[in-house]
Amino acid sequence: MNPNMKEMMRQAQILQNKITKTQEELAKRTVEVSVGGGMVKAVASGKPEIVSLSIEKEVVDPEDVEMLQDLVVAAVNEALVRSKEMVDSEMAKITGGLKMPGLM
Repeated sequence: MNPNMKEMMRQAQILQNKITKTQEELAKRTVEVSVGGGMVKAVASGKPEIVSLSIEKEVVDPEDVEMLQDLVVAAVNEALVRSKEMVDSEMAKITGGLKMPGLM
């Protein structure tokens, strides 16, 4: 194998190690979103997964279940969007903005 190819393979391995370490660190980080004036809160990790959801009892109205459903969906979706933004931002620091398939 020529020296340039060996160096390229070494650099690729270093990059892969950085990506793996960053993904492990991001899995431990969270983002929190609240909607409805703080009535519904969702927390997502960098995996991305929803790790918690809290609902204030004042927003639970048996006569208006649809509103609660809408708030939960909005909180979860926004938490996942922010989680992806967090991951994308950290990965861009490593890859220099290069989009790499399979990272998220």
